[in-house]
Amino acid sequence: MSDRVTVTIDHAGIADVRLNRPDKRNALDGAMFAGLAEAGARLKTEAGVRCVVLSGEGESFCAGLDFASFQSMAKGDGTGASTQPARRDGNPGALTPGGITHLGQQVCWVWQEIPVPVIAAVHGHALGGGIQIALGADIRFVHPETKLSVREVHWGLVPDMTGTLFLSRLVGADVAKELTFTARMIDGEEAGRLGLATHVSEQPREDALALAGEIAERSPDAVRGAKALFNRLANADAAEQFAEERRVIGGLIGSPNQIEAVTANFERRAGGFTDPA
Repeated sequence: MSDRVTVTIDHAGIADVRLNRPDKRNALDGAMFAGLAEAGARLKTEAGVRCVVLSGEGESFCAGLDFASFQSMAKGDGTGASTQPARRDGNPGALTPGGITHLGQQVCWVWQEIPVPVIAAVHGHALGGGIQIALGADIRFVHPETKLSVREVHWGLVPDMTGTLFLSRLVGADVAKELTFTARMIDGEEAGRLGLATHVSEQPREDALALAGEIAERSPDAVRGAKALFNRLANADAAEQFAEERRVIGGLIGSPNQIEAVTANFERRAGGFTDPA
């Protein structure tokens, strides 16, 4: 497994999953994509696991895609949907064999596929892909000073890592649209008011581990059955929605307006965009 993500499982069956690129605020590169997917795939079948806690080492949960990825998109090298299977090199646009996602979506969706509850502990930053990973968890503890943003429009893109499904499900279409259209930063307190945070906590990881311990003491059959029932209702249209995410972002990456968004941001100036014909 990639050293970008660590997994430890204690005697109570609590799997502690840590994003492990603290010097880059756990920004998403190929190795991080691969590591998250591998960790999730392992926990789908790991014997004895009763709950999962997902968090980030260092100062942040996950600051989203690293800047090298945006520069690659602007050059036309992008990370759009691919017909090639996902590989260990971590191409986020590579389709997951036999699944309904590409790798970029899978690092968020896999937490729904794991049959036991997944609790995210979020602090520091959760931007773009980072907030979408957190939204893929079943429950979220968020520090009040966390900076969160559905950041993709800032870079001329759309949420394409399952975020459109989970945002709409959690906060409703109108709030999801506003957060996406503006790409504005919110803090953990506002995330709690909007419903993105299940709990606002001064110690999110400690509280997440405590809740995981409580859940681990319940009947594992009943807990798994309950998650499956809720997911059956909430995720019924997931495959179609994820395919649309891939289609829309595939038409944006490397387009003139997307290149302009990236260039303007790096040059610290207002974008000069053209309207669609």
